[in-house]
Amino acid sequence: MINKIYKTILFIFAELLFNFANASAQTSESETSKYDVLNLTYYNMVILTLVICIVVVFALLHYYGFQEEKPARARKKSVFLEKLKDAVTRSAPLDREHEILLPDDYDGIKELDNQVPPWFNWLFYGSIIFAALYLLNYHVLSNNKLQTNEYDDEVKIAALQRDELIRSGAFINETTVSRLTDAGSLEAGKEIFKANCVVCHGTEGGGLIGPNLTDDYWIHGGTIKDIFKTIKYGVPAKGMITWQNQLNPRQMQNVASYVMSLHGTNPANAKPPQGDKFTGTDTTISIKTQ
Repeated sequence: MINKIYKTILFIFAELLFNFANASAQTSESETSKYDVLNLTYYNMVILTLVICIVVVFALLHYYGFQEEKPARARKKSVFLEKLKDAVTRSAPLDREHEILLPDDYDGIKELDNQVPPWFNWLFYGSIIFAALYLLNYHVLSNNKLQTNEYDDEVKIAALQRDELIRSGAFINETTVSRLTDAGSLEAGKEIFKANCVVCHGTEGGGLIGPNLTDDYWIHGGTIKDIFKTIKYGVPAKGMITWQNQLNPRQMQNVASYVMSLHGTNPANAKPPQGDKFTGTDTTISIKTQ
């Protein structure tokens, strides 16, 4: 029975080592971020805790279980484990408990005057040492940041990331987009239009394969949100591809705003009206973007 338990413990230990080695290899092969390091450290601690538990169980099985399976005359107590047990607990043996027996008697229940186990004192003194080192490291020498300082740094980083997302247009979609009227945005939209849209809509937006973009008629709506949505998702049934894979939201906003600026330009050889006449007004106008 004990041999089977030993084999099970060794198998679990080998499995843990294999998983740890596999996780370390994957982390080294991929791009390491601070989150990968934190996760790896967490798993290291979990594995270390499990290994310690396994070692303790192994020692207990060896000390108690394995000894009991042998005949009494063949048992050999481990001197090392005996000394370790005495050093850690310093409990009185059964044949000497009468020496530390207190005179109190509660309905036949008596109390032993055992001393505080050394392991408890070690833990207590270790906590004091850890507190002193923590104080020196974090509050005196400032080798590491306090949690409040780490939080402030994370907030600053998050603010910078948010500003970058705003500049890149990550928050712009078909429900939040607004029409731009500043020269810089319209010029950027014009360049995108010339590079990608003239094949179907003509150089001046009068329409070729695609519809005329300068009149009052729109097939899929004439608001900035409608045009942005059409650019973003395309019209595959009509041969217009989805542009969200080639253009970022800011670029799609620029080209949608430029398309709206073509209204009423009346280019030569423009295609006849297609779709429904747009009579609404777009109030989502942004004069200038940062």
